Amino acid sequence: MTRTLVLWCPDWPVVTALKAARQPTALPAAVFSANRVKACSATARMDGVAMGMRRREAQSRCPELLIFTADPERDARDFEPVAAAVESMAPGLEVLRAGLLACPARGPARYFHGETRAAEAILDTIEALDIECRVGVADSLEVAVLAARLASIVPVGMSAAFCAPLPISMLAAEVSIAGADRPALVDLLQRLGLRTLGDYAALPDVKVATRFGTDGVLAHRLAQGLGERSVSRRHIPPDLTIQQTCDPPLDRVDTAAFAARALAEQFHARLAGAGLACTRLTISAGTELGKQLSRTWRCAAPLTPAATADRLRWQLDGWLSSSPGAITTLALEPVEAVTAGRIQFGLWGSEGEDDQRAGWALARVQGLLGPLSVLAPVLSGGRGPQQRVALVPWGDERIAARDPAAPWPGALPAPSPARVAAAGAAGSAGTGSAGTGLAGAASVGLQDAHGAPVIVTDRGFLSATPHWFAPADQPRTRVVGWGGPWLLDERWWDGTGGQHASSEPAQHTDNRHARVQLECAGQAPMLLGFGAEGWVVEGVYD
Repeated sequence: MTRTLVLWCPDWPVVTALKAARQPTALPAAVFSANRVKACSATARMDGVAMGMRRREAQSRCPELLIFTADPERDARDFEPVAAAVESMAPGLEVLRAGLLACPARGPARYFHGETRAAEAILDTIEALDIECRVGVADSLEVAVLAARLASIVPVGMSAAFCAPLPISMLAAEVSIAGADRPALVDLLQRLGLRTLGDYAALPDVKVATRFGTDGVLAHRLAQGLGERSVSRRHIPPDLTIQQTCDPPLDRVDTAAFAARALAEQFHARLAGAGLACTRLTISAGTELGKQLSRTWRCAAPLTPAATADRLRWQLDGWLSSSPGAITTLALEPVEAVTAGRIQFGLWGSEGEDDQRAGWALARVQGLLGPLSVLAPVLSGGRGPQQRVALVPWGDERIAARDPAAPWPGALPAPSPARVAAAGAAGSAGTGSAGTGLAGAASVGLQDAHGAPVIVTDRGFLSATPHWFAPADQPRTRVVGWGGPWLLDERWWDGTGGQHASSEPAQHTDNRHARVQLECAGQAPMLLGFGAEGWVVEGVYD
């Protein structure tokens, strides 16, 4: 392992948000993503605000809390001056994320005659920019990240002793060195009675590997002070570096973002052809003033085209904001790579040629018709099936406004329908069997054995046993099974219950809403909703 120096700016998303709002940094503030706390200031933490907390609970604990929305582009743009200042003293800089960077400690230590003096010089430079930061040095990158949080310089060979007394929660304290499942692992270890990294490090390697999987092994090595095991580096052919001449030069963030997406797609097409995946990427640019800019980004997991486009867009935003002149050339160079098998591809195969062509076509459509012309589904929070699916512009970060992990009392229980009708689009039944094409919420009827309509009564029961399912303009089908009804108590304040918006005349004037699961002969089970306009098909269980 190489001695590594890490600089950490605490609560960086909050710092940039307060700066953009021209507010003092001492105020209690929090940045939210999907209605949960992503970062909060030290003042807010003193009042009980914590990471992952929901907005309502955070405001109840700290009524004067300032609320901000997460903005990764703003965080990266404001971090560029910090990275540039550190790079002037420590070459070989790598950005792990906005607010956290690393570099080899040997160069600064030799120039400033010691690691302590090097850390002090870097701290003085960054604090001169009116930015709070901490520096840590250790034998490996992962341990140095933990050391930066404690502003410690770990002596050579003492990483294990340094890690041993740290709380087990430190394994998931930094997302740039932890997997997505690390918080769940930490929660399990705490329930097993392990309180410190030393307790976890004392477990046998074989037991850890068989019980906690790959991420558990990586966390176990970190607890032992070893950091992550070096991935198997692959020889990177020189022709994988991709360059582009920008004509006309890029001088606006929006045009730079469009160029970043297309360049990232081409870059990953070359990597896929060579069977490689990039884990460390150098972004270079030349300006019309003759200035050459370069920055290296490191990622814990192999980069995807979307992740590469995000980092390229953030970096260009930071450079253009510092006014180096319009950008005339762009280059992406893979510094470290692993076999492409380390990437978990999608269900329908790897990101090959067809996927690249489809991505370029979608980007072209967005360029012609606007970002909202191509939408992608993302899991959202809600009680009904239509509310559980949100649409975001293709290429944007897939984060819904409502947190799907939040508790939703009264939500439809699992399993969810495989196909869902378009929200607020009651209309024709579509082209599916017996009106299950789901172009919109199809108005249908339920009848008893005598052909009389079946409705939901004031007491929340069906008025009769459903015997026939009667789609509009189609033959009725015999009902072979049903479940429910389940009464809904949603959006009672707007007088409609938020259910089944339709232009059809209302058949019922009350506010009764319910759902029923229905199975008909020769058809897939369906989810029906009952409201002011009667019965509609909300989903199909294929």
